[in-house]
Amino acid sequence: MQKRIVLFTGILWLRILVSTGQNSPDTVLQYSMDTPWSDQVNVNTPWPAYPRPQMVRDQWINLNGTWNYAITENTASMPQSYEGDILVPFSVESELSGVKRLVGSEQILWYKKEIEIPSSGPEDRWLLHFGAVDWDATIFLNGKKIGSHKGGYTAFSLDITPYVHDESTQELVVRVWDPTDDGTQARGKQVNNPRGIWYTPVTGIWQTVWLEKVPQNHIRQLKITPDLDRALFELVVETTPLLEAVSLNIQILAEEEVVATSLVSGDPGGSVVRATLPLSIVRPWSPEDPFLYDVTISLVGENGNTLDSVRSYAGLRKVSLGKDENGFTRIMLNNVPRFHMGLLDQGWWPDGLYTPPTEEAMVYDLKQTQALGFNMLRKHVKVESSRFYYHCDRMGLLVWQDMPNGNYFRDLRVRPGDQEDANRPLESAIQFERELKEMIDQFHPFPSIQFWVPFNEGWGQYDTKRIASWVHQYDPSRLVNAPSGWEDRGVGDVIDVHIYPGPGMELPETSRASVLGEFGGLGWPVQNHLWWNKRNWGYLTYQSKENLEQRFTQLIQDLIPLKSWGLSAAVYTQTTDVEGEVNGLMTYDRRVTKLDTAYATKLIAPLYRSAWRKRVHLEDSEHSPNTWKSSYTPHGEDWMSPSYNDQEWSSLAAPFVVGLHPFVPKGSSWEAGKTLYLRKSFYLSSLPDQLSIKHYFPKTEGEIYINGKTLLTIEDRGGRKRSYSHRLLPQFNELVRVGWNTLAVKVTPKNEQAVFDLGIYSSQAEKVP
Repeated sequence: MQKRIVLFTGILWLRILVSTGQNSPDTVLQYSMDTPWSDQVNVNTPWPAYPRPQMVRDQWINLNGTWNYAITENTASMPQSYEGDILVPFSVESELSGVKRLVGSEQILWYKKEIEIPSSGPEDRWLLHFGAVDWDATIFLNGKKIGSHKGGYTAFSLDITPYVHDESTQELVVRVWDPTDDGTQARGKQVNNPRGIWYTPVTGIWQTVWLEKVPQNHIRQLKITPDLDRALFELVVETTPLLEAVSLNIQILAEEEVVATSLVSGDPGGSVVRATLPLSIVRPWSPEDPFLYDVTISLVGENGNTLDSVRSYAGLRKVSLGKDENGFTRIMLNNVPRFHMGLLDQGWWPDGLYTPPTEEAMVYDLKQTQALGFNMLRKHVKVESSRFYYHCDRMGLLVWQDMPNGNYFRDLRVRPGDQEDANRPLESAIQFERELKEMIDQFHPFPSIQFWVPFNEGWGQYDTKRIASWVHQYDPSRLVNAPSGWEDRGVGDVIDVHIYPGPGMELPETSRASVLGEFGGLGWPVQNHLWWNKRNWGYLTYQSKENLEQRFTQLIQDLIPLKSWGLSAAVYTQTTDVEGEVNGLMTYDRRVTKLDTAYATKLIAPLYRSAWRKRVHLEDSEHSPNTWKSSYTPHGEDWMSPSYNDQEWSSLAAPFVVGLHPFVPKGSSWEAGKTLYLRKSFYLSSLPDQLSIKHYFPKTEGEIYINGKTLLTIEDRGGRKRSYSHRLLPQFNELVRVGWNTLAVKVTPKNEQAVFDLGIYSSQAEKVP
């Protein structure tokens, strides 16, 4: 792959543009919007389902509901009185919390709840679980500090048994400090001053809080890794330090039929037990058949009594790289090439911010993703609750999981064109890597997760090679995308570009697949479904469903030829509108789906065909110059005709460049302000099913002709871009013929950043699965 010097791309400039302006604290939270589920929230027990579907026990107590809250200066001690009620698990800034207040780095958010703990035996332990608290949480029980956790996206647990007093009512207090973008912690898209692609802060408890009774010897963590090639599961069961010799009894069932069993011994003092379970019935997990095996695990004591028991599930699948029929490196699922067509999924809600109002609301997004024809989502710089991934597992929806980062506005970002990674302070790096490991550990069992994405673009990007290598070694059952977009460091399993509107790609490599990690971003501000009355924007913005659908259709059709070049995945921006972003396929309140689902599904379906073969008819000049006949004065109106004599025209190599341009290889100079006329012939041995152009012509306008007839109008679609784009040609069969064909171009520069280059290719599906 040719390495190009990259300066600030159009998308970066756009993001800076839409990120200007300031909001005062009293205006940040003035906006309000409900969803169809806002009034369905159970205020007594929001989110009532068991929160950890990969390790289920029956004896638990949901602590969601009404708590007391207070906001104090960050130097204050535990408050003696509280200001009011807050509904957990909704962040304090959200509408559904009932508070809707900012906190910030100079203040502390306090929670208090009186909890009842049922009587239990002397050997029982009570665990207090938090699904997620953003960001720095300290926990007190009955006035005593019992533990703390830093990290806004992962679960943590505390054994509160030593701190429970004899009375039935216990006082639970949670102290939270969250600097949002005043700090270097992982924060995703939260900022103190929401605008553009940056959203409202989220502070405090935003996932389920719950109590669980366990025996003294109990299972702490479960790691299930599928091995499709050997038709087995490998299990790692972490326990408390065992007080006696135990047996670990494991059963795996397929539709209530036992297909694997194991009885493994655990020695006193040990805390990790490993087991390998070959399967008598092999049924791979896939989007077409998201089959899940049931798993039960019991700790059995020396006298045969069951000490602890949990229920789980597992999917047998293999995620890898491999070669397709055309020799391209592809993303494989179960040893078969699998095109990933997904949505960039931000996971924000106008009523609950990070927390969907109900589980049904959360699942609605997943159902709509599939109804629109997508088989994947990229969970973008946010981590969801375990129940989110459970539903993806159950529905067969592929997931790319980002590690939330942030630090876009700090020195920790890598700008496009930077040859070196950011120099992250040691303390910040340790915290980032601790949270990254916690995320991988917590969500390792979910078969839907195909990729870990440590870095998005240059946000906080540091030690890319080391981080990518560590993630791959720590979890070889998945692929690694590091980073997604911007400055590629030649590591990980894919080379990922972001192009708005696109589409485009880099060529796949011997050991890395090519993916389009973000593209599209087509906006439509649907009246009466907007978050605020300020600037509502998309990367390109339209004012009607018809115009949006027309441009979306072109984008998706233009992806088809890219697959014949080896493209393995594409991620369209995005699932829903979010605050001022109106480039979702649904409005922020989820009340309007902007495209017809049946139409979108039919449009996307060709991308899932198993193999596409490319034929070159006229090579572009991205990787090596190609010669065109060129002139500034064509002399005659028939200059585009096949019979025109262009022998006196100059022979010059493309690309044609006005001024200095860092995104393309060296070609020929193009005089500013002058219209350029170009001609070139190509040969067709037969008429193809599809014909496409690969092009690079930012800041230009003009016409393209084949055999003297107009093929299409050149228009600048979205400004200056790093990568070449592709376009499927409409009605080309009325213009071309078997044998030699003449391509003619009239192109005028709009400014000194104009470039022109073009190639012609055909692609064809070899077969349909």
